[in-house]
Amino acid sequence: MLMSYEESLKILHSHIKTYEKIEKIALTECLGRILAQDIKAPKNQPEFPTSAMDGYAIKFEDQDKPLKILGLTPAGTMPQFSVQNGTCVKTFTGSLMSEGSDTLVPVENIRIENNTLFIEKKVPQAFAVRAVGENYKKDEILLKKGTRLNYSEIALLAELGFFHISVFIKPIVGVLSSGSEIKDLGEALENPAQIRSSNHIAIANLAKNLNCDTRVFPLLKDDEKATFSTLESALQSCDILVTTGGVSMGDFDFLKKAIKEYEIIINKADIKPGRHIKIAKANEKFIIALPGFPYSAMVMFNLYTREILNSWLLQPKDYICKAFLQGSYKKKTPYLEFVACNIEFKNGRILANLEGKKEGSSAIINNLNNKAALMVVPKECEMLENESLVDIIFMP
Repeated sequence: MLMSYEESLKILHSHIKTYEKIEKIALTECLGRILAQDIKAPKNQPEFPTSAMDGYAIKFEDQDKPLKILGLTPAGTMPQFSVQNGTCVKTFTGSLMSEGSDTLVPVENIRIENNTLFIEKKVPQAFAVRAVGENYKKDEILLKKGTRLNYSEIALLAELGFFHISVFIKPIVGVLSSGSEIKDLGEALENPAQIRSSNHIAIANLAKNLNCDTRVFPLLKDDEKATFSTLESALQSCDILVTTGGVSMGDFDFLKKAIKEYEIIINKADIKPGRHIKIAKANEKFIIALPGFPYSAMVMFNLYTREILNSWLLQPKDYICKAFLQGSYKKKTPYLEFVACNIEFKNGRILANLEGKKEGSSAIINNLNNKAALMVVPKECEMLENESLVDIIFMP
């Protein structure tokens, strides 16, 4: 009896250990990288009440009085004046508020005669004054370990004064495709029985989308001796080795034999596509043996390899949601199915449909084009009716 998908994930997670490969890189090189430390605020920001507009720093209760202008406080300089009743200080956006002031009157609300300020339109107390700690307070955790660094996070790190930052070293995913029937890019097909390999390209790009570096190894022909030695050699230069092809029931599927030399933790699963999947441990490294059909290989990479990478890099599973199926779907197999679908957001709802998706084998690579997602069809289900609420898994 095949193990369920849920059971296989539990087994997989029981073998995943903490990823501790960290490097420090320049802040200018951090875009898209995964933070390997918590970032705390070293102090309040702003540290002092600060003007949010150009105007005049006053006492709130003085708005009905003529106010003597004591001087000005440019941004970037410490205030030189103390505001008393009947006085004010010209203040610019980003300037610190003068001692004794609590409100800023913008320039469009005033008129000036003989160095005296008259307020023509009153403002609420503390108007246009940024409070101490408005951005963040001392010791507040601003970024958590595992945060993917985008433009805003990097801007925050720059504001905090970081020049170098600790990030996870990108895991290395090796890709090894096998089969005497496949040809590499640029190679001519010798007969109609041969095909061009797409798996090694697809898997490498999926891995790059998940913050990994890749090693794409030469295509492996169906040769038993070469398969064993190539597998061992490839493992030396990667953290996860993903193989495609050679795991089903064919006479020349030598990868299946070679992988048995390692600790097999998952041997097939009750899913479609990809029920012949095999996952092995080689010390702290993983070998993930995927089927040779392109659709199957890409889907299985998303369902299993991504789980390891999520755990290592502390990434949330925020790529799963619910959607309403538009149209019906009749189940094709007795397994848990992952079906390519289109997703659209319409009138506040997430909708899934199967328009343009071809039925047939797991070789149909173009079913994953145009940002396709995966619709999860439960094992016990026979038919999904129109407007059924379904689980959706997005591809990387």
